[in-house]
Amino acid sequence: MKGFFMGKSKEMPAEIVRLDLHKVAKQGPLSTHVADQLESLILQGRVKVGEKLPTESQLCDSFGVSRTVIREAITHLKSLGLVETRRGVGTTVLRSTAVEARPAERINPTTVEDILHVLEFRLTLEPAAAELAALRHDAEDRRLIEAKHAAFVKAHAENSLARVEDYEFHLAIAAATHNPVFEQFYEQLSASSIPRAKLLSIDINPVAADRYLARVQEEHAFVLEAILSRDPEAAKETMYQHLNRSRNLYLQYQEN
Repeated sequence: MKGFFMGKSKEMPAEIVRLDLHKVAKQGPLSTHVADQLESLILQGRVKVGEKLPTESQLCDSFGVSRTVIREAITHLKSLGLVETRRGVGTTVLRSTAVEARPAERINPTTVEDILHVLEFRLTLEPAAAELAALRHDAEDRRLIEAKHAAFVKAHAENSLARVEDYEFHLAIAAATHNPVFEQFYEQLSASSIPRAKLLSIDINPVAADRYLARVQEEHAFVLEAILSRDPEAAKETMYQHLNRSRNLYLQYQEN
């Protein structure tokens, strides 16, 4: 166990908060272990609304993990509406109860089942594709993946659901494996492999969908960074977390 002290921002009274953080186990996704600990501290009120989390480098030291893992964990907390990150300010706690952005008010049970089947398949395929893309991509692959990410960002800014742009980003990663079988499998899935492609417009919650897409955009940026940095382990991990968070989100519709 490693204690960590942090203070409030200058606008708030000087108060020291002590966090007891555990080094994470090597089994399972590391960012999940980090996010779970931080989420528990926030929900328990150990880190209060308006207080800032330790810096990225401080969290790396406390948990004994890489910056990629910390960024993934913070992205998860942001998707729950618990924190926000601002340049030059850091990560601040916004609320003490989790409210995950759900792109649709309701989804037909059969549609949910179809979405989960595809995500289960993608979870077995795409982390490996991201890992290989990190090892094998060339200059043209780099240009294409960056262009597809930029297209997603543009579509989101224009209030599109970015279904096609999302698919094409993942297809570009499959192509960067330089294994034609990966690309062929993903081409067969088509844009319908993106969960939002199966949702009815009448069921879409525009505000929640915008928050959801902001999270997807940030997760894509992490995947892109890991691949272009030629870090196969980080690429595999970030892709797995990206898809698994989506799977966990759509599992919630089965519980309703």
